[in-house]
Amino acid sequence: MYEQNVRQNTSVDAVRQKYGFGLSWLVLMVALPPLVYYLWICVTYYQGELVFPSDAAAWLQFWSHVSAPTWQAAGLYGVWFLAQAALQVWAPGPTVQGMELPDGSRLDYRMNGIFSFLFTLGVVAGLVALDWLDATVLYDQLGPLLSVVNIFTFAFAGFLYFWGLKGAAWEQPTGRPFYDYFMGTALNPRIGSLDLKLFCEARPGMIFWMLMNLSMAAKQYELHGIVTAPMLLVVGFQSIYLIDYFIHEEAVLTTWDIKHEKFGWMLCWGDLVWLPFTYTLQAQYLVNHTHELPAWGVAAIVSLNLAGYAIFRGANIQKHRFRRNPAQPVWGRAAEYIQTARGSLLLTSGWWGLSRHMNYFGDLMIALSWCLPAAFGSPLPYFHIVYFTILLLHRERRDDAMCMAKYGEDWLRYRARVPWRIVPGLY
Repeated sequence: MYEQNVRQNTSVDAVRQKYGFGLSWLVLMVALPPLVYYLWICVTYYQGELVFPSDAAAWLQFWSHVSAPTWQAAGLYGVWFLAQAALQVWAPGPTVQGMELPDGSRLDYRMNGIFSFLFTLGVVAGLVALDWLDATVLYDQLGPLLSVVNIFTFAFAGFLYFWGLKGAAWEQPTGRPFYDYFMGTALNPRIGSLDLKLFCEARPGMIFWMLMNLSMAAKQYELHGIVTAPMLLVVGFQSIYLIDYFIHEEAVLTTWDIKHEKFGWMLCWGDLVWLPFTYTLQAQYLVNHTHELPAWGVAAIVSLNLAGYAIFRGANIQKHRFRRNPAQPVWGRAAEYIQTARGSLLLTSGWWGLSRHMNYFGDLMIALSWCLPAAFGSPLPYFHIVYFTILLLHRERRDDAMCMAKYGEDWLRYRARVPWRIVPGLY
C-alpha cells in the first residue's frame, strides 16, 4: 500500500508541476516584492494614486522612497516572530490529527490559535495602555518593516529548501534548485513539534495583519481626531474574518495549502509579506481619506459581507465535517457523494452541489466588501479583489487539473454532477 501511495503521489506531483506556475514562478518571485513596495509607496506618498513615472529620473525619484531596514524594525519583528512561535508550541489547546499522508501516517497539530490570538491582543493592549508601546508604531515603521520581513523571508525560504532535502521519499524535490526553492522541498517541515507551514500560515502573518489594521486606525485618529465609519468597517470585517479563522482553525488542515502545497518561498513569502502588507491596503488608504458613507451604503456593504461569510464559512465547515465523518447529514439530509476508485469521496450535496468551489464564491464576496468602504477615489483599494479573483481562478484550474489526473473518469462524473466551477449559473 505504501508503494502504491508513493507512485500515486509522484503522479500527482508531476501534474502539480505541469499545471502549477509553468515558467511564471520566476517572474512571480522577481516581480511580486517590488509590487508590494510600489503599492505601499503609492498609498503612502502619492495619496493612493497609481503612479507611472514618465522617465528614468522620475522612476528613480519614485523608488527613492523604499525604506532601508532598521534595527528597530528588525528587533520588533524578531521579538514578534519568536513570541508567536513560542505560543504555537506552548500555548494551551487541543491536539488533533491532520489528514492522511501518502505513507499512511498522520501528523499531530496543536490547535491553540484562538488562545494565541486573544492573548496577543491582550498583551499588546496592555503595553499600549501603559505607554510602553506606541499604538501607531506599525504604521510609522511600515516601510522598514516591509524591508526587514522581505529579507527575512528570502533567507527563511533558503533554510526551508535545505531542510526539506532530507525529507521522506514521497516528497523528494524535482532537482531544479530554483524551482524547488520557490515551491518548496517538504510538505510539512517541522522543528520539533513546531510545524513551520501551519505556523506561518496563520500566526506571524495573520495576527500581524490584525495589529497593523489597528495601528492604521490609531494613526487616523492621531492625524484627524476621528476613526471614520469606512475605517471601522474595514477593521471590523477583517477582525471578524480573523477571529472566525482561529475559532475554526482545525478546518485549515483540510485546505489545499496544508494538504498539497510544499512549503517554499511561494507560501512563506505569501504568508509573511504579501498577506499582512497588501491585505491592509484599504486601511492604509483610509488613514488619510476620511470620507463618510451614507447609511444605505453601510447597510449594503454589511449585507454583502455577511452573505459572503455565510457561504464561505458554511461551505468550508461542510466539507471539513464531511471529510471527518461522511455519515454526518448535510443540510439535514444524508450526504450525497461520488465514490471514487481510489476510495476518496467527492461531496455533491449542500453548498458543494451548487458549485465545485462555493467557498471561493463566498470569499470573493467578502473581499469585495473589504474594498467598497474606500469608495471610488482611487483604484488602489480595489487591488485586493482583482488579485484575489486571479488567484482563485488560477487555483481552481490547478485543482481541476490535479483532480483529473488523480481521479480520472470519476472526476468526469463529478464534473457532470456539479458543472459550475465557482459561481453557480455563471462560471
